[in-house]
Amino acid sequence: MTSVDETPFPRAVGRAAAVRSRRMVDAPTRALHWLLAGCFAGAYASAEGDEWRAVHITLGYTVAGLLAARLAWGLVGPRPARLSSLAARLRAAAGSSWWLALCIVSLLVGLAATAATGYIQYAGLAGEWMEDVHEFAGNLMLAGAVGHVALVAVVSLLRGRNLAATMLTGRAPGPGPDLVQRNRGGLAAALVVGVSGFWAWQWQHPPPPPERHERTEHAEARRGEQLPAAARGHHDDDED
Repeated sequence: MTSVDETPFPRAVGRAAAVRSRRMVDAPTRALHWLLAGCFAGAYASAEGDEWRAVHITLGYTVAGLLAARLAWGLVGPRPARLSSLAARLRAAAGSSWWLALCIVSLLVGLAATAATGYIQYAGLAGEWMEDVHEFAGNLMLAGAVGHVALVAVVSLLRGRNLAATMLTGRAPGPGPDLVQRNRGGLAAALVVGVSGFWAWQWQHPPPPPERHERTEHAEARRGEQLPAAARGHHDDDED
């Protein structure tokens, strides 16, 4: 009886070991990742049409704020989320981890460029050519995002595990200690609440139209006032 009762326990332990997972990504990093992805997608989709301009501007500001938060978290967050970890992976030999790190850095730089050119255009700090630069940066970011998804899919196939699922749950199957000891779910929730609050405030106080549009309207109005005066001057000359 004793031997029969004891035999299931090693099997149960084996099954538990087989499904064991460890925490790889903390909650704030995951929240920042998906918020940035969603805000960029929304900003890109709302880029055309004046009726979506307030949404586009709001999402652009959100991307800038989230990017600043991600960079700050890269300095004080857990080791896997730190910028120094990305730099170490880039210094290593070329491989799947190297390509993933390069893609992440490229996307962060692309987001910064897209947000910066969008603000310069919105604030009227440059000519209309900045609109073309901003559009080019957005299209380049879209290509980078598609490349990132494709790279994650390829590496997932090569490694035999879903990397995207890890960015959703924060955990990856396999033995070993957690790379991230604390999940910090409360901080991630505060981040989501903060973004939602900013959106609600923007809804109540829509951003004004871009400065360049206002300057163009003023310039056209001034030209309209000057044309009749010039016409009157020519008329007086003809009478003389």
